[in-house]
Amino acid sequence: MRILLELSSQCNAAYELSYHTKLQGFVYNLLRKSPYCIFHDKKGYKFFCFSNIFPIGDFKEGDKRRLLISSPDVGFIKTLQENLNQKEVIHIGELSFKIESVKVLQSKLRNNVRIITATPIIIRIPKANYERYGIKSDKEYVFWQPEYSFEAFIKQLEENIFKKYNEFYGQKIEEFPVFEIFNFKKTTVSHVLLDRNEYKFFGSIWEFIFNGLKYDRKRKEILEFAIDCGFGERNTFGFGFMNPINGVAGCYTK
Repeated sequence: MRILLELSSQCNAAYELSYHTKLQGFVYNLLRKSPYCIFHDKKGYKFFCFSNIFPIGDFKEGDKRRLLISSPDVGFIKTLQENLNQKEVIHIGELSFKIESVKVLQSKLRNNVRIITATPIIIRIPKANYERYGIKSDKEYVFWQPEYSFEAFIKQLEENIFKKYNEFYGQKIEEFPVFEIFNFKKTTVSHVLLDRNEYKFFGSIWEFIFNGLKYDRKRKEILEFAIDCGFGERNTFGFGFMNPINGVAGCYTK
């Protein structure tokens, strides 16, 4: 599921590409005084993601913008919805917006669909898998980049999806190939501020194409779950936010 916020800017301001921690803080503030308040300090997967504020561009008072927040957890989405319905104005960092509407959307995939990255996918390859993919490095992990094989990206992405799925549902299903056709678009470098330190996250932009999903219900279910969680890592910073090509889309520019 996902929440679509339709917003009206209440101020003139520059658009910041390093929005990640401010939007994350906005989500955590909405969860205060709820059972989900523990997410702030929870280790491991938190099963939510968000888009950037779109369309991208400097803000002028009265501008119309949108924001999407997704999660496979119905209770999480309802908690956000209830809190947002009680507000007329929200603050994200130094930005202020009037809420025009709050809508809940279902992440349902069609039989034939393209899924695009709205924000970069972050994949880290651990040292234990270097030999498997022919990687030479002294680091504990490396971010996937085109110098490494596409197999490394897809395998790590699928492994990440199944780990999330098994933890969320408290079961163990065996991994199987999820992706059919994929088009690599470009690499990205995002600058994220954490505890007054700046970190570089290396990501990538992709398009994934699927056919005949109505005949493969389990893969369809896995994909719908993964879209709600976000693809790859660092989803709670807004990375890996995905959109079916015919759905309501966020956007990303380097």
